Amino acid sequence: MMAPMMQKDAPQPGRPEGTGDALANARLAAIVESSFDAIISKDLDGIITSWNPAAERLYGYSADEAIGQSILIVIPETHRHEEETIIARIRDGQRIDTFETIRRRRDGSLVPVSLTVSPIRTADGQIIGASKIARDISESRESESRIRLLLREVNHRVKNQYAVILSMVRESLKHTSSPAEFEAKLRQRIMALASSQDLLVKVDWKGVPLEALVLQQIEPFGGLDRITVSGPAVRMRPEAVQSLGMALHELATNSARYGVLAHGGTIAIDWQVEEADHDAAFRLSWIEDAGEPPLIEDDNARRGFGSVVLRRVAPQSLGGVARYEYADGRLEWTLSAPLKTVVADEK
Repeated sequence: MMAPMMQKDAPQPGRPEGTGDALANARLAAIVESSFDAIISKDLDGIITSWNPAAERLYGYSADEAIGQSILIVIPETHRHEEETIIARIRDGQRIDTFETIRRRRDGSLVPVSLTVSPIRTADGQIIGASKIARDISESRESESRIRLLLREVNHRVKNQYAVILSMVRESLKHTSSPAEFEAKLRQRIMALASSQDLLVKVDWKGVPLEALVLQQIEPFGGLDRITVSGPAVRMRPEAVQSLGMALHELATNSARYGVLAHGGTIAIDWQVEEADHDAAFRLSWIEDAGEPPLIEDDNARRGFGSVVLRRVAPQSLGGVARYEYADGRLEWTLSAPLKTVVADEK
């Protein structure tokens, strides 16, 4: 005798009741409920029929407030034309690939979203509405904007570096007597420039401590026991780091060849922030005292590229002025500039 045929919906051995469509629907509901993306359904008239918790977080409307309302409550007037196109394509059974647009929150603020729309069909294939998945892309938009800004800034800085290096090449060539001397001076200056850049990279271009810049530029020359460094803690703007770094390198180079670092004496590096009636000012001084005239009086800072940097490049780039004096074994270089062009904003 043949066993009776098992009914399609009857429970089967080893399978719990509730499987099939009901279990699939339960799983789908759980996914929608826990999704980080806003998932909304609407009918073909644009009336909202479902609204998950992520939609509440994104748009600010509770499910009770949104369901039964037109989807236009989250579409700004400038983008209403999109809804007409969406409905027309859904009626034709088309799935709308992900696109970026703008939607409106309950408080009236606008939010950029990535939107995907698919038709909702009955079991017999009839289209009765649409399902929308919306993702807040505010953070990615901000990241893209920061990247574009960074690329523009990098491009600007690279061009500035090219200009500085070309100036180094030109001036070094004018005041060197051999290819070997030219190569040595140019290499040292570019390495000093790179050293300042390294400091900026370490702090994400947000402000380099002035003391760190001073020490980094003079340490390669040795003789730190002859140098005193003093001044308040200040963080420098990126532009000031480059200009002052070049000036400090030229002063240290000159000292190592003709001054205190070569023949003895002391160097005092000091900076101050001076309050004025209208604008605060920054003042930095390098005072080098050999005690007696150095053995070689032909110094690099008084001629050539060093002179250009100390007398013109550094002060002009900071909107300030510089004074350079040399007599009887004593060298003094003083830079004065508006504080706002030197010190980084506190953020």
